[in-house]
Parts: sequence; structure tokens; C-alpha cells
Amino acid sequence: MHSALTLQTPHLSDYPALAQVWEDSVRATHDFLPDAYITLLREHVLHKYLDAVMLVCCKDRQHICGFAGVANGRVDMLFVAPQYRGRGVGKRLLRYAIDELNAQYLDVNEQNPQALGFYLHEGFEVIGRSETDGLGQPYPLLHMKLIPTAL
Repeated sequence: MHSALTLQTPHLSDYPALAQVWEDSVRATHDFLPDAYITLLREHVLHKYLDAVMLVCCKDRQHICGFAGVANGRVDMLFVAPQYRGRGVGKRLLRYAIDELNAQYLDVNEQNPQALGFYLHEGFEVIGRSETDGLGQPYPLLHMKLIPTAL
């Protein structure tokens, strides 16, 4: 089954699909966010955030099942469509972000324990905390850094 999954750089024409994956993922995992805020954030994702990062997406044949965005050594986005969770998509995207795009930092919503557990399992540690998210809203973020491993 994994053989069908490919990593590639998405095109501008893929942005609506990426925004849909983002929204589906957020709705499945961020139940603390109000609907209006998700709608607002989706507009930011579609019109600002995707252009601000180096993107990689995971496709199952033609279907985008997850994506990651990296800027300045930081994973700014990593989202997996709900129906693909637990199938290695997030891990592949994260490994690519680390190995190919030199990502070592990321932020995770404190109220999203599944994501926190995933990043801890993948070798990140919490190095700090903010009371608010990137738009100053009261959704605390945990700042994480990749733990250096002995070669």
C-alpha cells in the first residue's frame, strides 16, 4: 500500500486541495478552535501561508493526503487528511522536512495532544511555550526542537 504514496512539490493549482487537507485535519484534531476562527485561518493558509514556506506534499496516486511547509529551519505546517492518519504520511513528511529541508524546530498547539505525542515520538523535545498562537489568540503553543542524535 505504501508504494502508491509519493512525495512531490505541489503546484499553485494544488493550493485549494492543500487548504482542504488543512481544514479537514484541523477540524479532526483541533476541536478547541471555534468554527469562525478555522474559516479565518483557512483564508490565511490559502492566500498567505502556503506562499511563505517551502512545500512538499504526499500523494496517493492523484489525491493529496498530506503536506508540510518549512521556512527558516522550522516546520510551519504539517497536516494529514483524517482518512490517512496513522498510515505513515506524517512521518514521511516530517522526515523529508528534517532530512531535505533542514528543519529542526516547530510549534504545536498545546491543546492537540495527538500532535504533541507524534513529535515527541519522532525525536523532538519541548523547549518553550507561548500563551498565544501566531495571531495572538489564546491557544497556547509549545515550541519544540529536534533532539540531536549521536551519529
